[in-house]
Amino acid sequence: MDIMQVEDSLVCTRRVAGLQAVSLRILRGAKGERAVAVDTIGTRPGNWVFTISGSAARSAVGKPVLTDLCIGGIIDHWEDAAPPTRD
Repeated sequence: MDIMQVEDSLVCTRRVAGLQAVSLRILRGAKGERAVAVDTIGTRPGNWVFTISGSAARSAVGKPVLTDLCIGGIIDHWEDAAPPTRD
């Protein structure tokens, strides 16, 4: 699982059979890399999300979809677990 931010929707006029009824989102990772993920929960640009990859992504969608990345949830809040610094 990775934490990524939703940049925008991806519009495709032609898709393979399993991807016809799903929404696609462009995501950006912490290092600036981009990825496309299946969105079954209704995210919006700017949302921070956690992603599920590989064969688990196909299971998480819950229907036969050809994907290796899906959005597992929208992150409402998290705290950085960085260790405290000593002065």
